[in-house]
Amino acid sequence: MNITLKRFLGPNLAEAYPEVKPHLPLRTRSSMVLDPEKCISCKPCANVCPNEVINLTSEKDENNKRVLKSYEMNIGRCLLCGLCTEVCPTKALVLSQEFENAVYHREALLWDMIERSKRLTMPSGKVG
Repeated sequence: MNITLKRFLGPNLAEAYPEVKPHLPLRTRSSMVLDPEKCISCKPCANVCPNEVINLTSEKDENNKRVLKSYEMNIGRCLLCGLCTEVCPTKALVLSQEFENAVYHREALLWDMIERSKRLTMPSGKVG
């Protein structure tokens, strides 16, 4: 009873989550963010992924340079290991602290990263 009384009269330890977002540690890995303008479609991110999460397509433009056509991730299979972000030469793909990724249907775990980049903020502060 002593412990119960101490907790009752002590400071409130609960967080007001939906209204107040928690301050996460800097090394928190919760989501991926792509900067399509930086992506050169070189595909090491797709090749290094142990679960084959990443599927990207590209085409060549008039200057014979690869241009990103689509970039999709099956985030339901992603381990958030960060291997894809480490191997990216342009740092177009980064881990972020965006943690509200809960969905009701499995199909919603297939992310179109180009479309997603339009509404998310890069960890460096750049708005997509």
